[in-house]
Amino acid sequence: MKSFTLACLILMFFFPLVAYAQGSRLNVVATTTQAADLVRILGGDKVEVIGLMGGGVDPHLYQFTESDVAAMSNADVVVYSGVHLEGRISEVLAEVERRAPVYALGTPIEEQGYLLVSQGKADVPDPHFWFDPRNWQLATEGLVEFLVKIDPAHADTYTANGEAFIQQLDLLYAWGVEAMSLVPENQRVLVTSHDAFQYFGDAFGWEVRGLQGISTEDEAGVGDIQALVSFIVENQIPTMFVESSVPPDTIEAVQQGASARGWEVSIGGELYSDAMGEVGTFGGTYIGMINENIVLIVNAFGYGDQLPEWPAELPHPDEFAQAQAE
Repeated sequence: MKSFTLACLILMFFFPLVAYAQGSRLNVVATTTQAADLVRILGGDKVEVIGLMGGGVDPHLYQFTESDVAAMSNADVVVYSGVHLEGRISEVLAEVERRAPVYALGTPIEEQGYLLVSQGKADVPDPHFWFDPRNWQLATEGLVEFLVKIDPAHADTYTANGEAFIQQLDLLYAWGVEAMSLVPENQRVLVTSHDAFQYFGDAFGWEVRGLQGISTEDEAGVGDIQALVSFIVENQIPTMFVESSVPPDTIEAVQQGASARGWEVSIGGELYSDAMGEVGTFGGTYIGMINENIVLIVNAFGYGDQLPEWPAELPHPDEFAQAQAE
């Protein structure tokens, strides 16, 4: 991933500091768990982050409250995912943008042409771009440049933290490719509750089948369930997954339908999809979310005992377990 230090320095020179209290921390409101995590990583002790959505909250269906709008209107900066992930944010942004700078993390992915489209809907962009760590590197670069523009006094912090995180994402991606490649190529089919994992499949070389569309607002009908049952039975798919932000009912219906046709497909566990875990947990970080999803998948396919060693340079799940125990 290219260095962006020069770009940040250019932004420092050409853009003035926005009006907020000098010497204080930048007050940032972030919509999703992923957005809040990235702001915390880049800003460190230079930012105060308010995350609107908690772990397991579905951003497609999230309804912004009056207190959410007030928090965004009073913030120094608002960061959201974009690409229509937050299904109702357009109703809010028109008001918020008059009072605070707003940034969509999907902007550089869209500008550089890396957005995928929904399966079966060629004109609808898939908003789940973060599931490819290479896209999250682009999102990191874009947010660093934005924060430097808003708060050049702390440009060194944002830039250094961004570069360090991008290096970690390189390690994460390499580990993920090795881990996901343990499953034989003819078995690499990921079946999930909704179409949130196209970027994940693209990153790690897997076919992906989601029961619902790219938005959880797209309810799965009887025909959708029957079609997925047929696919699973015909291809003898051994396992499928529910998601943390989607009720398990429809996947359980698929499991029952496959069983009625003589094929037993297991439910391998719950993947993080539109939301990460709770703050303070390993799954509540971007790196932890990707790690736990990959470990769950590889274990469900029976290759967990061969997982590659976790890079020492990356946060370790034991660190979070110890912190919670204290």
